[in-house]
Amino acid sequence: MLILSRKKDESIIIGDNIVISVVDIKGDQVKLGIAAPTSVKVFRQEVYQAIQEENKAAAASSIPEDLSLDELFKK
Repeated sequence: MLILSRKKDESIIIGDNIVISVVDIKGDQVKLGIAAPTSVKVFRQEVYQAIQEENKAAAASSIPEDLSLDELFKK
């Protein structure tokens, strides 16, 4: 893990096209601004984890285990 110190209104650049800026600092809370192409998905970690869990649950429940491949294509 790379750890950097930044002050308000300072930024870091990831790759060629992602800029993360420190917008505000109040107490123990830091507000970040993220400029990235629309093709790059940006999520808070807890939201990303919830999405992953939902995807796993949907994948596990979408195909019954006792269903054969032939029966699956018929449906």
